[in-house]
Amino acid sequence: MIVRTPEEFRRQIDAGWLNNDSLAVPRAVFLVEPATAHLSEQSARDNVYMDLSVDIDAARRLDQHRQLAERITACGVPVVRFPGGPDTPDDLFPNNVFATAPGRFIVGAMRYPDRQAEAQRGDIRSFFTGLLEYEEIDLSRRDMVAELTGALIIDRARRIGFCGMTQRVDDAGCQAMHEAFGLALSFQFELQADEYHTNVVMAVLASRALVICPSAFVDPDVPAAIAEAYPGHVLEITAEEKVAFAGNCIAVSDQDVFFSQTAIDALKPESLGKLESWGFRIHGVELDEIEKAGGSLRCCVAEIY
Repeated sequence: MIVRTPEEFRRQIDAGWLNNDSLAVPRAVFLVEPATAHLSEQSARDNVYMDLSVDIDAARRLDQHRQLAERITACGVPVVRFPGGPDTPDDLFPNNVFATAPGRFIVGAMRYPDRQAEAQRGDIRSFFTGLLEYEEIDLSRRDMVAELTGALIIDRARRIGFCGMTQRVDDAGCQAMHEAFGLALSFQFELQADEYHTNVVMAVLASRALVICPSAFVDPDVPAAIAEAYPGHVLEITAEEKVAFAGNCIAVSDQDVFFSQTAIDALKPESLGKLESWGFRIHGVELDEIEKAGGSLRCCVAEIY
């Protein structure tokens, strides 16, 4: 079921039919190493978090990415790494192009040609369909835009999707992702015109906590309704904290939550304390060289369910 108003979302949450019985966090994750020293001019058309005038330190960028992989591995979470390509500058953000649900490998329908080329990678497809024997659901060959867990935030345990409508997803894409991920309920809503991905403005952590920037939504009642689904476990962030990628975070285990160090530095101590009081261990990783591409830590981490 897909709902489009706060009232209907509240009605479905209050009805009590949603089960809390699926995996809340991934079994493993995969990353794609940055292989280029330039930014995507195509992505910059609607990504206000990018600045094409900045220089990229390729070696530092790669080192930061490897440190991210090492820090996640240290939490006991398996990490699979794939090489990046010289002609696909955004491939270090694989979660928009590739995603999984239990037994399913999903390929996104990307807006721009650079990213459409990523979707045709045979090695990542073979890893999931050949080695892991996942069923492939290929949205890239359909007439739609669906940038997976960039556009769609998922409460995995309850199978609830939160789809912020931007130029990176359309109605057909929202419907297709709802079906591909096997969701029980999806909430479709409008983000402000200068937003490009929902995962910059909100995150659901281990299906028990919410990080959200209310000002990023067109209708203020939308973030209010979403917050009601996580009573006592809502961290509201400001527009300034959002620009520092505080909403672009991820729980890789039931306890371990990762932010970029940029986000950690922007968040108030009481905000970090609130997350810790909810049973999370907070990890900050220096990713400022990667963030020049308009995405941050969560964008780098694709989940394996």
